[in-house]
Amino acid sequence: MTEEMKTEIFEEELKEETANPEEKVEAPETEESEDTAEEATAEAAEADAPSAEEQESERYMRLMAEFQNFKKRTAKEKSDIHAYANEKIVADLLPVLDNFERALEADSAADPESYAKGMKLIFDQMRTALEKAGLAEVEALGEEFDPTKHNAVMTQASTEHESGKVCTVLQKGYSLNKKVIRPSMVAVAE
Repeated sequence: MTEEMKTEIFEEELKEETANPEEKVEAPETEESEDTAEEATAEAAEADAPSAEEQESERYMRLMAEFQNFKKRTAKEKSDIHAYANEKIVADLLPVLDNFERALEADSAADPESYAKGMKLIFDQMRTALEKAGLAEVEALGEEFDPTKHNAVMTQASTEHESGKVCTVLQKGYSLNKKVIRPSMVAVAE
């Protein structure tokens, strides 16, 4: 399209606008219609926007979902802790198990003295692994009878110990991290 053609089309459109002024909206009216359009858009946005109650409801639902996910995650972590809680102690006891297997395969009749010495070494290895895990022997012999640490199964006459003191230990007791897990089975002096 040439410049002359553009000019002719523009002049024809200008003549039509001046001939029919009611059909075309003037510029000042356009500003007012823009304000009206903005108000209409704002009203439509308000109608589409969720109310405060809906927003609170949605927030509540999201919090509930988040809390449910938290509960599931912590339950899984807790079950994992229980499942693998003994992993370290078991790993420490595996060498003891290996040594017991070797000892059982060895001929104890050939050299009973070295066999007994090997069993003592295995016992010490096991005790060390358990002590490392927090196991401790409950002291009982000569101690005042304490029902939280001792299980009295009988009384005995004793010249070495005063009345109420432990005079014989029938089975050792143990504590794990200062909590008694098995009380000592004892005889108490009369």
